[in-house]
Order: sequence, then C-alpha cells, then structure tokens
Amino acid sequence: MKKVWIIVFGLGYLGLSAQKKWSLKECVSYAVEHNLQVIQNQYNKQNQEYNLKAAQKEYLPSVTGSMTTGVSFGQGSLGAGSFRNDRFNNSVGLGADILLYNNGRLEKNVRKAQFDVEASQFDIETIKNDISLQIAQQYLTVLLNKEIVKISQSAVGNAQKQFDRAKITTQVGTTAQTVLAEAEAALAREKQNLKTAEVNVGRALFAIVQLLQLSDYKGFDVEDVNISEKLDLQLANVDEVLATAYEIQPQIKAAESRIRSAEAQTEVSKTAFWPTLTASAGLNTFYNRQFDPMPGTVQGNFFEQYKDQFGQNVGLSLNIPIFNKGKTKLQVEQSKINESIAKNTLEQQKQTVRQNVQKAQFDADANYETYLAAVEAEKSSKLALDFADKSYTAGRTTIYDVNVARNNYANAQGSVAQAKYNYLFSLKLLNFYAGIPLSL
Repeated sequence: MKKVWIIVFGLGYLGLSAQKKWSLKECVSYAVEHNLQVIQNQYNKQNQEYNLKAAQKEYLPSVTGSMTTGVSFGQGSLGAGSFRNDRFNNSVGLGADILLYNNGRLEKNVRKAQFDVEASQFDIETIKNDISLQIAQQYLTVLLNKEIVKISQSAVGNAQKQFDRAKITTQVGTTAQTVLAEAEAALAREKQNLKTAEVNVGRALFAIVQLLQLSDYKGFDVEDVNISEKLDLQLANVDEVLATAYEIQPQIKAAESRIRSAEAQTEVSKTAFWPTLTASAGLNTFYNRQFDPMPGTVQGNFFEQYKDQFGQNVGLSLNIPIFNKGKTKLQVEQSKINESIAKNTLEQQKQTVRQNVQKAQFDADANYETYLAAVEAEKSSKLALDFADKSYTAGRTTIYDVNVARNNYANAQGSVAQAKYNYLFSLKLLNFYAGIPLSL
C-alpha cells in the first residue's frame, strides 16, 4: 500500500511539473545558472583567480630542504702511496631565499592578475546578458504566436458559423451548392492557419528550451503576460542611453580591464631591465664515515658528527642584467602592441554597443509607426468585414467577398500583434542598455 501511495504522489508531482509555466525571470535565472558557456567561463575565471593567488604568494620566501646519501669505493692517494678509501657519507640542508628588489615586479604581477580576474568576471556577465536578451526575444515571440493563435481561433469560429449558415441555406435552396463549397473551403483554410499558428507556438517554446538547455522540451510552457492593447510612444535620449551603456555594459568594462592588464604587463616586462637583489639563508650538516679508517683516525658517531658539523649561512645575491640579446626590449615592444590591441578592442566594443543602441532606437520609432498604421488598417478591415457580412446576409455580395474581407481582417490583426511585440522588444533592448533589468 505504501508503494502505491508513493507512485500516486510521484505521478501527481510529475503532472504538476509538466503544468508549470515559466516566467521570463525564471527562464533568465535558470539559463544564466545552467548554461554551459557560462559555466565554461566560470572555470576560466577560477584559473585567473589561481593565477592571482600564485602572484600574491611570490612575496613569500622559497624554502627547500635537501638530503644526500652516498657510498663510495676506491683508492685514495697519500703522498707517494695510496690507501683504501671506502666511505659512507650523508648530508642534510635547509635553504631559503626571498626577492628583495626588482623594481616592483611582484606588485606589478599581482596588479596584472587582478585585472585579468576582473575581465573574466565581466566576460561571464556579457554571456549572461546575451543569453538573457535571446530568451527575452524568444519569450516575446511565444507571446506573439499565442496571440496569433487566438486570432486564428476567432477566424475559425467565424468561418464555422458561415459554413453552418451556408449549409442551411443550401439545403433549403436559397443559395447554390458553390456557396457551401466555398464556405467549407474557407473553414478548412482557417483550420490550417490555426494549426500553423499552434505549431509556431511550439517551435518558439522549443527555441526557449534549447536556450535553457533542458533535456526534455515536452510540456514546457511560459506564463501568459497581459500586454496593453494600446501602446504609447516612449521616447529615449540615445546619447543618455549610450553614456549609461558605456559605464555599465560588461563587454565595455571587460575591454577596459584588459587595457589595464596589458599596461601592467608592459611594466612587468620593463622590470627585466633592472637588477635583482635576493637574500638567502641556509642550514646544513653532514656525516662522513670511512669503512676502513687509517690508524689513529677518530670518527664520531652519526649524531656527534651532525652536531659538530652543523653550519649556517646567509647571503645576498645581486643579479645585474647587461646583455640578453635584446630580448627584454622586444618583450616590452610586444607588450606595447598588446596595449594597442586592447585599446582597439575597447573601441570595437563601444562601436558595437553604439550601433546596437542606435538600431534599437531606430527600430523602436519605426515599429511604433508601423504599429499605429497597423491599428488603423485593422479598424478599416474590421469595418469592411462588417459591411461585407451584412451585404452577404442581404444578398448583395457573394461569399467570396466575405472571405476576402475576413482574410484581410485576420492579416491586419496579425500585423498589429507583430508590430506591437517588435516595438516592445525594441523598448526592452533600449532599457537593457540603459541599465533597466529585463521584465514584462
């Protein structure tokens, strides 16, 4: 019995999951968290963070320990003669060294690594923004197609009523058989249009599933959003939007960080022209035992020799570069070229942002004008359909005229919906560059 209830609750949960409708915020949040490209760049950032930690640890001294053990066999010379010199030896040492001066190389390396970490974080934000915009556009496409489905459903309903009426009038003999045939054909066309619209909804939903990288697309759906039937023109100052975009867009900030990283690398390369001062210290001792010592030779035991032969050393090492075949100069010149490349990349990013903002503004203005024209066309088409329907009822026009008027009205409704959602996306894009989060 317990297993039965588990199965029942499990099926109920699956049913609820299948019926879940995703909001735009949920889609965006899920995508930026699970997208493989985002995850890949997060790994890249972790690598940069490890590079930063490694650069920071360069301030610490390097400490090494060593131990050498060996056995040697053979003859040793003594005056004009020789003697047997078989011996065992062991030595232990501990050394440390630390960089004291190299014109700030350690600090400059740390600074460069910090800029690289910043740039990698902005790269992640750039990818998240790109994915968010793609999802927002596709989300609006789903809503548009759903609205077209409603338009098609209304058209099917009207065509069904006309077919039912033509069927009755044909049966009683007041209209010809061709009227019924045309009404039936019109109904079939509207049903086909409805099926196409429903398929387009599924295709748009499937596109969102692909962006979310979900394993199963069946049963996926998004929340319906109430979009105002009447839209007002929302003017935006392109210069103000651009000024904000240059300050907040992550692709711009990533390019700026890479300029600073390239400049820091140039400073790092220049440190090779300067002397390097290193301090060192060490401890050492050794043990030496001859297997067949000469008469009169006194050999202490292992611990006695370690104690008696314990030594210490400290020192300073100054390395002055004189000539390295001009490699340092070439490295500095290459670093300066990389600075120029980074600065050019920043200008490219600014140009792309500027073009996107200007295009969004142009599209917003154009789409709003298209929307107003489509609304007027819809009104005219609706009036023409009403006249055609009344004239057909009065017997003054044919069913063909009614079908033409209905098709014109459905097309006009679709044009209004298309222009409305195009205008909405243009506005959302402008708001996005102005720092306003995506929402519906």
